[in-house]
Amino acid sequence: MNWAETRVVVTGGGGFLGSVVVQQLRERGCQDVFVPRSSEYDLRDRDAIVALYQRARPQIVLHLAAVVGGIGANRANPGRFFYDNAIMGIQLLEYARQFGVDKFVIAGTICAYPKLTPVPFKEEDLWNGYPEETNAPYGLAKKMLLVQAQAYRAQYGFNAIYPMLVNLYGPNDNFDLESSHVIPALIRKCVEAKQRGDRQIVLWGDGSPTREFLYVDDAAEGILLAAERYDDAEPVNLGSGEELAIRDLARIVAGHVGFDGDIVWDTSKPNGQPRRCLDVERAQRLFGFRAKRSLAEGLARTVAWYLAEPRMTPA
Repeated sequence: MNWAETRVVVTGGGGFLGSVVVQQLRERGCQDVFVPRSSEYDLRDRDAIVALYQRARPQIVLHLAAVVGGIGANRANPGRFFYDNAIMGIQLLEYARQFGVDKFVIAGTICAYPKLTPVPFKEEDLWNGYPEETNAPYGLAKKMLLVQAQAYRAQYGFNAIYPMLVNLYGPNDNFDLESSHVIPALIRKCVEAKQRGDRQIVLWGDGSPTREFLYVDDAAEGILLAAERYDDAEPVNLGSGEELAIRDLARIVAGHVGFDGDIVWDTSKPNGQPRRCLDVERAQRLFGFRAKRSLAEGLARTVAWYLAEPRMTPA
């Protein structure tokens, strides 16, 4: 693919993952990157999507826009998380087809997997059960875009691909405790507890669930490698292949921050999915993706960035 001669739309291009994708596109020589802003293009609205395609005339769409959050945000907003994510993707795909877009890349999610998927998660297990209840509306909304992509490929010959991402983290993540994912929430809680002199932090669940994490720069690289080299109907996992218990993650983050107080687990709160870890062989075999940054390196970079941000310091 010659990015220098390719018109690209990146939905969510101003967000956490999208901004890194846009940066890496420009490093690859892409001169024509259009990032629709929500103030001008409401991607839930048909007319806004039509106007976007008329203006940008993209050859490739990287659909990264999503309404996302941690367990608390998913429990509080199941209807919104389902509708917004489904309607954005469904209409963007349909009008991409109508406007002759050459390729459509959908950022899928590990939340689409069944709750009790055997570890490591293999792509062929995607339909063997219902997702974990707290994030099922979000996961299923994103999963329907895989169905749509495969249906459009079968009927129209439309080239849409579906890489599935694990939990991302890194600088510029969302550190709002009401809506953030586990790593930014842990970093903020530990930093603020240390600054206040608190002797404990309280975390949800019992710490036993496991998760897999992918540094945001690696995720962006995986998406662009898929865009460049992958053209098939089957979904592909993008992850690090490293599984870690939340209780161990909490201790590691506390160590990076220098918080030496107690970690208290609120077992009245949900754990979420019991285990998450991907089989990442397919991505490596089909388009050469392998995560470059270890969790230790990525966490060190993320904590250093957070500590360097004055706006992150509580009053």
